[in-house]
Amino acid sequence: MTSASLPTAAPVPSRTERPPLSVRLAARGLDGTTLLVLPALLAILGLFVYPFAYGLVLSLQPKAGAWWANYARFFSDPFLSDTIGATLRLALPVTVLNLALAVPIALRVRLMRRQRLLTTILVLPITLGTVLVAEGLLNFLGPQGWFNRSLVWLGVIAGPLKLTNNYWGVFASLLITGFPFAFLLTLSAVTGIDPALEQAAATHGANAWQRFTRVILPLILPGLAVTFCLSFVQAFSVFPSAVLLGAPAGATRVISIAAYQAAFEEYDYSLASAIAMIMGAVQLAIVAALLWARTLLYTGPVGGTKG
Repeated sequence: MTSASLPTAAPVPSRTERPPLSVRLAARGLDGTTLLVLPALLAILGLFVYPFAYGLVLSLQPKAGAWWANYARFFSDPFLSDTIGATLRLALPVTVLNLALAVPIALRVRLMRRQRLLTTILVLPITLGTVLVAEGLLNFLGPQGWFNRSLVWLGVIAGPLKLTNNYWGVFASLLITGFPFAFLLTLSAVTGIDPALEQAAATHGANAWQRFTRVILPLILPGLAVTFCLSFVQAFSVFPSAVLLGAPAGATRVISIAAYQAAFEEYDYSLASAIAMIMGAVQLAIVAALLWARTLLYTGPVGGTKG
């Protein structure tokens, strides 16, 4: 065999030769697929990060005094600082009640044949909008509304009840507009549970309450924690309901009203930005605490497995 017929050995790459740039970027997670995230990232930067940073810087530039003057004014003035408590007294009970209603209704709806129709009916209020719901409640719960007229006509009460322009009017509005959101999130958590788990508990003699407390509830608690956070943030930012159905200068003077008055009545945008930062900090503190507590719960799969 001559040397010409022998196969030529492949060249051995040099140790100093670097792979192409595209290969090195892909190894760091920057490939063509990852670049698809850039439009969403730019939107987040433009719509959330930049406004937050701008508002934070603006809040540290008061009209007079040191950089912390706006925050000192807020916490030293009870007319401003009390808005935190007023907002929490609305947002927390509404969120808890929404979850308390959403869980049993979702458990029942998931077993019904016409689940889509019932779900559509239950989430219909979310399409009405806050202003339309407030207008409807003013006509229904007002002193001359259908509800009070019916109770007076039936002899249940002697005179109309005051259910609007106070705490209960705002509470009812938040409950109606917030329930569909909480229900949809709860329904998604409930329908993810494998029915075989509940059937296995029933086979071992567990009644309905025991199956709920020992099987269903532990599995949906992580999902309920997230639902609570999102529903709470939605209720905490209440503004139209507090103005239309509450007492903006009294019991329902929430923190968003204080920010609005600082910006558009006093024309103090620096103070309004500081109030907005405080509003975000309160929400973040409660959401962070709930998400931390969520890590203590079971977060594994909720489907059944074959033994």
